[in-house]
Amino acid sequence: MRSKRRQRRSYTRIKLFGVILSILVLIVVGAWFCGNQTGEEQNTEQASSDHIVHVMIMGVDRRDDDVGRSDTLMVASLDETQEKAALLSVPRDTRVKIEGHDYDKINHAYAYGGHELTQKTLEHLLGVPMDHYILIDPKAFERIIDAIGGVDLNVEKRMYYEDPWDDNGGLVIDLYPGEQHLNGKKAIQYVRYRDGEGDIGRVGRQQKFMKAVMAKLISPEILPKLPQVVQEISSSMETDMSVPELIQFASTVKSVHDNGLEVKMVPGKPAFLKDISYWIPDIPATRKLLVSELGFTLTAEEKKQAEKDEKEYLKSLPKDLQVVARSKSGSDDEKDEDEKPMKPEEISVMVINSSGIDGAGADVAAALQKKGFIITSVETGKVNTREQTTITTSERNTDVFYGMPFPCIIMDGGSSNQAVVNIGRDYRKKK
Repeated sequence: MRSKRRQRRSYTRIKLFGVILSILVLIVVGAWFCGNQTGEEQNTEQASSDHIVHVMIMGVDRRDDDVGRSDTLMVASLDETQEKAALLSVPRDTRVKIEGHDYDKINHAYAYGGHELTQKTLEHLLGVPMDHYILIDPKAFERIIDAIGGVDLNVEKRMYYEDPWDDNGGLVIDLYPGEQHLNGKKAIQYVRYRDGEGDIGRVGRQQKFMKAVMAKLISPEILPKLPQVVQEISSSMETDMSVPELIQFASTVKSVHDNGLEVKMVPGKPAFLKDISYWIPDIPATRKLLVSELGFTLTAEEKKQAEKDEKEYLKSLPKDLQVVARSKSGSDDEKDEDEKPMKPEEISVMVINSSGIDGAGADVAAALQKKGFIITSVETGKVNTREQTTITTSERNTDVFYGMPFPCIIMDGGSSNQAVVNIGRDYRKKK
């Protein structure tokens, strides 16, 4: 069993892995396209979905004293005949059936049986085989961004975060809003920033950052240097594809960019069991999304199998698992901070139990959900001796949190449709 401290260290790496892996997708796409061009005239007919190649891409946090876990997991789906690609992000908390280990979070599969068991688990979830795999160490990120000369990005809000347990001495994220040039060190801060957005916000930021990276990769000053970038990261990855194959991709990056490459997330809903958060996938919707991004549809047989697997999956859910409804509200950028207070059902809340009181996180989440708030996750804090319970939300929404059934201090801060509840030792249920 890994310690709470170890779990915390892994969590802060999720966004870092995601961006590295998205860059690697470009490598995989190019390698596959280049490796399958024979010099003959390309068939102009649309390829069958049977010819789509799926590549499992994992970010693995491996250390000397720990086998590690796949903190980020993605699937690149490639259609060489159309020079199109799609990327599916699988949340690490996705509840899946792991052979020999019953149902658990998908990121645990790597600890149980390496990339082979993760691949088998992923294939069972998605209903398609994985043709290749890539594992990457996160240490390459800063070198990659510096190798392309950094990126220009509009940081959307104030980002400040501290974690004394991470980065062998402490992680500090300190970014101000506005258009700016990010080198490797600053880029890491942007992609690692966390607040109450959960996986939804994480994927949104990942897409934004990747657009900036893609723009830089296809720029005249960088495009000729892409083979060097590939060579730079090759020592930090493990794959069943050869380095020479990977280096061939430079000539195809622009066409892939022009045809579009977007990150989608496995459809589903957040849920929690006591103080443990899960992502409950919608299996039919996930499999439909996997092929629809490349212009295909599921066959009648595939639809039938997806519905069968979904029925079996739903039967496996624990009776005390609490599934949370998803928000239908717009993004933060579409909201005006000066507008009237939002409704509870428009506000996403992350609950952190830093009290050391068993079950407090689940109790608070249930109380908030009863009032209509959207719970994105319930987590164990990095300490268990926090004295006071605090609720941090934007100024426009502080009034919305008055009347909680537990003592708390309501503070101004954060984005308009988000809040973070950090539970302290003063927590007690209202009788």
